[in-house]
Amino acid sequence: PIAQLQGKKLTCLAPQHEFKKYGESGQNFSNLFPHLGGVADEMCIIRSMKTDAINHDPAHTFMNTGTTISGRPSMGAWLTYGLGAETDNLPGFVVLTSVGGGQNQPIASRQWHSGFLPSRFQGVHFHSKGDPVLYVKNPAGVTRERQRDVITAVQQLNQLRNELVQDQEISTRISQYEMAFRMQASVPKLIDISDEPKHVLDLYGTKGSDGSFAANCLLARRLVERGVRFIQLYSGSGSKWDAHSKIEQNHTARCRESDVPIAGLLADLEQRGLLDETLVVWGGEFGRTPMSEKGDGRDHNPYGFTMWMAGGGVRGGQVVGATDDFGMHAVESPAHVHDLHATFLHAIGLNHQKLVYHLQGRPER
Repeated sequence: PIAQLQGKKLTCLAPQHEFKKYGESGQNFSNLFPHLGGVADEMCIIRSMKTDAINHDPAHTFMNTGTTISGRPSMGAWLTYGLGAETDNLPGFVVLTSVGGGQNQPIASRQWHSGFLPSRFQGVHFHSKGDPVLYVKNPAGVTRERQRDVITAVQQLNQLRNELVQDQEISTRISQYEMAFRMQASVPKLIDISDEPKHVLDLYGTKGSDGSFAANCLLARRLVERGVRFIQLYSGSGSKWDAHSKIEQNHTARCRESDVPIAGLLADLEQRGLLDETLVVWGGEFGRTPMSEKGDGRDHNPYGFTMWMAGGGVRGGQVVGATDDFGMHAVESPAHVHDLHATFLHAIGLNHQKLVYHLQGRPER
């Protein structure tokens, strides 16, 4: 099966951009990614990824949760469940979506949901426009002291109820009320990047907190510094790389938006001594075919695509696997999404077979 197939002639589109070798490792990069090529030696590039889903929504769900069936916990929820949080002032799992041009595929909040895990482990979506978190500011006339009085009273009522019913969701509400109160102080400080020097802004290719992908890459580094355990960045509100046609126009713009910020993030993490303990994973929900019916684009390809990892103990400067000569099927060291998840968890110190949650008598993982 091929997505978008309508019984028309399939046309292979030749490579549109020159590739050349970068770094001491000689990694191959398109000239659309010159800055990313500058940090090639930090990357382990996996060229033989495979997934089970051929359309966006189930493929998003599969990449984030390990199944195409909605309702299971996301990777970020599993990770914060397994490792806990390093900060009391911010969520352990933050999701950043960006604004900018291009075609958007919708993305649902279940991609960062906690599923059957306690809801305190779900991701918190920081908005790209306006207040990053809704109601982070108190209404006019409500001081921090008055807000503290209200929260204390509500917490006491919740604790009385929890003593009777022992409900983990009440325990979650108690902890999250406290978290929300602390976030009213910590979030404004987080997003105020006035303390960032110009050379750092230039490194990411951003002028400030404008909701762009570049600004979110900088925000991700600030979240890492503050102990947020899992940070997920989306390029736009969904897939803006969905170029069934006009791929030259689409990908040139998308690469221009992401090349400098991603390279800047890796370089900034490294110069601050954070890359060794921060695992960076880049990719989409599937790849693209070498052919399409429209002739100037590429369709959905779950059979062979590329992702990369850097930092977090990953050995950089290496390539794993390969596709066939047309870039359609993984033929060398095929790596399923489940393999990626197991490797991901291993790199951060968790055994994917032992990280379980007992649900109605069954150990889920």
